[in-house]
Amino acid sequence: MKLLMTADAVGGVWTYALDLCSALSGHGVDVVLATMGPRPSGEQRNAAAALGNVQLVESDYRLEWMAAPWADVDAAGEWLLDLAASNAVDVIHLNGYSHAALPWTQPVVCVAHSCVWTWWQAVYGSSPPARWNEYRGRVATGLNSADIVVAPTAAFLEQLAACYAFTPPTRVIRNGRAPPAYSCNVSRESIVLACGRPWDASKNLCVLDDAARNARWSAYVIGSVTGPDGQAFTPCAVRAVGALPSLEVHKWMHRASIFVHPALYEPFGLVVVEAASAGCALVLAGIPTLRELWNGAAVFFEPRDARSLRAKLDTLLADPERRQELATAARVRAKDYRMESTAAEYLETYRALLHKHENGERTAA
Repeated sequence: MKLLMTADAVGGVWTYALDLCSALSGHGVDVVLATMGPRPSGEQRNAAAALGNVQLVESDYRLEWMAAPWADVDAAGEWLLDLAASNAVDVIHLNGYSHAALPWTQPVVCVAHSCVWTWWQAVYGSSPPARWNEYRGRVATGLNSADIVVAPTAAFLEQLAACYAFTPPTRVIRNGRAPPAYSCNVSRESIVLACGRPWDASKNLCVLDDAARNARWSAYVIGSVTGPDGQAFTPCAVRAVGALPSLEVHKWMHRASIFVHPALYEPFGLVVVEAASAGCALVLAGIPTLRELWNGAAVFFEPRDARSLRAKLDTLLADPERRQELATAARVRAKDYRMESTAAEYLETYRALLHKHENGERTAA
């Protein structure tokens, strides 16, 4: 079987895509991995090149959530159709929405990782301004054109359905993370760690910055402080480490006692799985998706309440026994989110769609 899979190199979709491709290699699945947006880094290119079943094809086309993207999105569509035809792929796996509406001759899996409309509602409590109307229309058209819509949590699928009226079948497939290929022998320290895009308002890292003011403990944030459209994060109390290679991130996670994820919006959160696997105690925003995944294995707080977060962090850092209980529970829960299981569910989905396609069935409206 051969897939055409889309991805970007900006955030967690890249990690998800490469881990999934790696896991699918054991099932005889080859992948043409087509990237749009900022080009992959050298480290990312090397990681893709190490996978024998992946053909990485790069482009600079703007992503559908970026400013003024539609000329690029349309051009990218023609490019993707050409890639599918020239590589004789069997299934289209889109990690985005608009391109599901293209005139594909193959079955289409549309995987929902996030969207501007649900992002805006979570961050600002209202619908986006009118300039996002075309985005909403294109996403709705794409969702309705897919053969199946996949999301990593039931809570996010519900949010998506509330924003867009779409009729194709749906499936929840948990994201998974491959175990790291390296081990770390570093000592655990009384530090608090967060990872993400600090410039992204939905990551809500400003609440950790507020909670860390005059604290007796240190908090660190890993991630680029500037965004692709000029967004910036200037911390006062937390220490911005910047973007790091995955091995260095892994080392930080083994040093930290607590991992904080204060997101206002998080459809899944692979980084939380990584931190849990590394043995961090988890302190998470009490949003529906994170509660769905981590209830009973984390401490939750109201994500807009810095004082609540500060109190929980102070309490946990003063109680090593409770921290260890939480770290153990998180590590056990993280084993539920392994890429082997994720890949098996996607493979089942691909095969079911191919069977319907070969029998002349079309599930999309």
